[in-house]
Amino acid sequence: MRLRDRYGALLLDLDGTLYRGNAVIDGGPAALAGGEQRLVYVTNNASRGSDVVAAHLAGLGYPATAGDVVTSAQAAARLLAEQLGGGARVLVVGTDDLVEEIRAVGLEPVRRYDGAAPAAVVQGHSPHTGWPDLAEAAYALRADALWVAANTDKTLPNERGLAPGNGAMVAALRAASDREPIVAGKPYPPLLEDALIRAGTRAALVVGDRLDTDIDGAAAVGLDSLLVLTGVSTLAELTELPAGRHPTFVAETLDALNQPPLPAAAADNADIQRQLRSNPGRAVQVRAPRPAIR
Repeated sequence: MRLRDRYGALLLDLDGTLYRGNAVIDGGPAALAGGEQRLVYVTNNASRGSDVVAAHLAGLGYPATAGDVVTSAQAAARLLAEQLGGGARVLVVGTDDLVEEIRAVGLEPVRRYDGAAPAAVVQGHSPHTGWPDLAEAAYALRADALWVAANTDKTLPNERGLAPGNGAMVAALRAASDREPIVAGKPYPPLLEDALIRAGTRAALVVGDRLDTDIDGAAAVGLDSLLVLTGVSTLAELTELPAGRHPTFVAETLDALNQPPLPAAAADNADIQRQLRSNPGRAVQVRAPRPAIR
């Protein structure tokens, strides 16, 4: 049985898993074709709306519509709507697409701390965030506004390497405010729980390139995971982790979804590396899959 056929849905990370910046990861579209699984694209990056993300994916050859995309901006907006009254003012640090997500849940997005104090600050990645944006947020946080971060990824992979992620900007506000945010994105549950609702099943496999977000996030909501070595995390990092934080499977590329996984390996670099090299295109099981849930 192919690895993918154990599951009813694939919850797919984007940056480092399907593409790097504007460059598709070789073989990705072909690897996802030809299955019956529901494909849900789950991104910690809050800088773009689901329609923009879907268009990007479709342009790279992935089958995607806006309804297939779940973003940390959407999860952050939901969390704020659940905790604030309708029409509450929310200071946005991020892109105009994040502004629209806040507006879509009945809240009032603002960019400055002036007049009536905002009830909350929401922070998502934008390549244009600068000191003035962080200063406005710091004023609001010092005035006890609720703080929700879309994610705390320290880095963001692109075609040139690893750039600063939203977590780097969150760290600046953490230092300036002595506060800790509520986090909507992986590895925290809100984003993946939203993705499970979209998938319509809990029989799902989380597929991603980061141990600290994708794999830890899968564990947080009780799902199996596949680490692909096409982005941020490496085998060396994996083998340094305690057993409870290992992915269920590890593979060099997404092609492994279409092959039966190899039996469990010792969770050490040499053994996993040996199996991957001896069996190109297949995943190695690192820990036991969870009982099937349909």
